[in-house]
Order: sequence, then structure tokens, then C-alpha cells
Amino acid sequence: MTDETVSLDVLESRVRRREDRREFFRAFAGIAAAGGAATAFSSSAFGQTAAPNDFDILNFALNLEYLEAQFYSFAVFNQGLPSDLLSGTGTRGEATGGRAVNFTDPIVRQYAVEIAQDERAHVRFLRTALGSMAVAQPAIDISAGPNGPFSNAARAAGLIGAGQSFDPYATDEAFLLGAFIFEDVGVTAYKGASPLIADLDRLEAAAGLLAVEAYHAALVRTTLFRKGIQMPSLGLIESTESISNARDNLDGPTNLDMGIRPMPTRFGEGSNIFPSDADGLAFSRSPGQVLNIVYLNRMAVTAGGFFPAGVNGTLRTSAAN
Repeated sequence: MTDETVSLDVLESRVRRREDRREFFRAFAGIAAAGGAATAFSSSAFGQTAAPNDFDILNFALNLEYLEAQFYSFAVFNQGLPSDLLSGTGTRGEATGGRAVNFTDPIVRQYAVEIAQDERAHVRFLRTALGSMAVAQPAIDISAGPNGPFSNAARAAGLIGAGQSFDPYATDEAFLLGAFIFEDVGVTAYKGASPLIADLDRLEAAAGLLAVEAYHAALVRTTLFRKGIQMPSLGLIESTESISNARDNLDGPTNLDMGIRPMPTRFGEGSNIFPSDADGLAFSRSPGQVLNIVYLNRMAVTAGGFFPAGVNGTLRTSAAN
């Protein structure tokens, strides 16, 4: 049996999985459309008529790093970022709803501490690189109530019912699923932004950020996979598939996102830690597609979900899907 045969087998399995989820996407559309009011939107995938420059891209990344850093900081340290990391251009908002996780798995806690420190460092790094052009932290909602973004995302994914809550701070496993919502998106955001960065020094910096976000995503996926195998009654592996389906519906007609369900091959099942194409490459999302996910809306809107007042900067409108 040749390596090429095995590669084709894996590719066919990925294609079948992507085709199978299309029916799920239609059910998500009504929920996503209700997540915010539609706005006028240009034909550009970036939500603006002019091509974004390096500072637009880095400020867009900074908004996402604010979100991740606040989530992890509250989960680990029970407090948000210091005030000296929040100022800048645009309307400054507060991060609300976060709290500490009562970790029972010491390994998960150690992972969370490391990621929290990395994300805070990313915020500081980008703010330093942008200088006076850095955007302020916008309003961020990381609450766990029944009407909060985590619950809305989980409900759209079919993990909870009407009026129920998904609390990412309740258990180690819930925290990992909350992290799963963000981490894969960050990887695809940096991958999609990299061809848009003109300055080589800034491109190198973005590549460094992408690498660390990919480490984080792989760590979260690996830990969920291990726990999913060890404790199948928790349904962690299928939960990642449901979240992945929801993300894939939000960001348009492409069908690329993946959960962590094992991949069948002729050598037996293999894990699916890294969501890649047949060449082993990560896929990309445009800024508009990323905003579809964090706004929890497949329409062209300027706010919603985890950013109730929208992000700061020029790239702030989600794509029209």
C-alpha cells in the first residue's frame, strides 16, 4: 500500500465529513441572523472599499488578542488585563462576565496559566508595535448567562436548549470547550492576514504570533481529545464537532472547519488534532469571516456576540454570508 493511497483515503474521509454537515448549517442560519442588525456593506471581504494596510491588520489582530487575553486572564487569575493595556484609539470598553475556573485537573490549569501569560504578552507586543496607532480594547462580553455569547454559541451548536446556559468557567472540560471556540479561529485569522502584510518585519512578527496561536489550538484540541477518549460520557469530541459545524456555517459557503473526531484511515483511526487540507496546510479566514464568528452572525454587521459594540479600527464589519 502506497503513501499516496493512504493520503487519498484521508482526503476522501475529510470530504465526506464536510458534505455530511451541510444540513446542520441550514438550521443555524435563523439563529445567527438574529444575532445583530444588518448594516450597509461593501463588496469587499474586509468590510471596507480600500485594501487594508499593515496597521489595519495588526489592529484587527489586537482586538482578537484582547478577547483571548481577557478570557484566559479571568479564567486563571480572576481578574482582567491591567488598565495600561487597554487604552488607545476608538471607544474603550470593559470586559464583563469573566471569572475564575475552579480547576480540578492540575495539568489543565498549568496549560491555562501558560496560555494566559502568552495572550497578555501578545496584547503588549502588538500595542508596542502599533504605538500611538493602537486601538483601545472594545467592550467584550465573556459572560456565562443564558443570553451571553458563550451560551448563544453553544445553543446554536445544539449543545444546550432554549433558556439554558453554557458556562465555560464551571469545569475544566467546559473551559476547554470555551477555549476551543477561540483558538482555531485565531490560527485561521493570522493565516488569512499574512498575505496582506507588506512590511517584512511586521510579517515576521505575525508569523511568530501565528505559531504560538497554533500551539495553543493544538494543545486545547489534544487535551479535549484525550479527555474525550478517557471520559466518553462527557461527549467532548462530539461537542467539538458541533462547535466546528456552527463556525463553518457562520463564515460562509466554504466547508473547512473541523472538530476533533478521529479520522478513519486504512491503518485504523487516527486523531484529528490539526484541521488541515490534504497537503497538511492550515486554512485561512478573511477578517470579515473571523468577525462572523466572534459576532455570532453570518450577516454583514458591525457588532454582536463577544463584541457587543463591535471591534475598534477600520476592519469592523463581518462578511455577508
